[in-house]
Amino acid sequence: MTIHLDAPAALAVIGRSATAPLGVIPQQRGQLDAELDELLDGELATVVALPEVPTQRAEPVDPDVAAMWTDFKATGAREHRDALILHYASLVTAVAGRVGMRLPAMVEQADLVSYGMFGLIDAIEKYQLDRAVKFESYASSRIRGAIIDELRAMDWVPRSVRTKARSVDRALAELEATLHRAPTEAEIAQHLGCQVTELRNVNSQLATSNMAALDELLGGEDRAGGVSLGDTLCDERIDDPAGTLADAETVHLLARAIEQLGERERIVVVLYYYEGMTLAEIGRVLGVTESRISQMHTAAMTRLRTRLVDAERI
Repeated sequence: MTIHLDAPAALAVIGRSATAPLGVIPQQRGQLDAELDELLDGELATVVALPEVPTQRAEPVDPDVAAMWTDFKATGAREHRDALILHYASLVTAVAGRVGMRLPAMVEQADLVSYGMFGLIDAIEKYQLDRAVKFESYASSRIRGAIIDELRAMDWVPRSVRTKARSVDRALAELEATLHRAPTEAEIAQHLGCQVTELRNVNSQLATSNMAALDELLGGEDRAGGVSLGDTLCDERIDDPAGTLADAETVHLLARAIEQLGERERIVVVLYYYEGMTLAEIGRVLGVTESRISQMHTAAMTRLRTRLVDAERI
């Protein structure tokens, strides 16, 4: 079925849904992954079900809405359908908010509203006025189903892997309650009736199924001066580009500053820092005492420090 929605109506719906509260509760990452597994397994009806709605359809309170329903079902006019979409857009926001409460923070509330809008359109198209059920009850199920279907379509983890993950989690919880300690791999495999190698394969598959947003702030969005996950990741085998550039600039400035020293001071710096000679050895090379070399070294360091500070101010 091809759905046509006028641009003004679509923009109005997106505008009303974009102002909805996020409705996402920060939780532990492991718990969120488990709840997402439960959600994608089709058990959402017991998790995010809306309040019980009477199945006996009462007369519409708003006569204008009743007139829109009658006109749409009689003529199928697009303007009547768009008016119904705008009227029930708040229902999509409510259902998407309840679904989003059990999803990781990386799932955008606006995306859930967008997915649910297709469910609302489908519900309006297929709803029958002679059925003894309120449209809100019928549409809520359709909207929730559209959101779940889209989440499943975006999920790159096979359903079999998520089923195995729930089995491992249940076995782990049951063994911890029985043994009062963390069970071993052999005990978990025996409880599941499988080999240890098979259990390890499942754990390897689960290790690649978790996703984290690199730009998500650690500790929550409200934490001032928060650090994102991407800020904590680095490759020790690769030089820091900023640090490498700063070091190269420092070497260049230091070389220019050394060139501006006197000849004897330049010899002292080169022999002491580049040749690794002691002050006494440098004194014997230049034919002066060790204390004189120390004075020359101190004077050279003072001039170099002054020139580097001046260069940084430019």
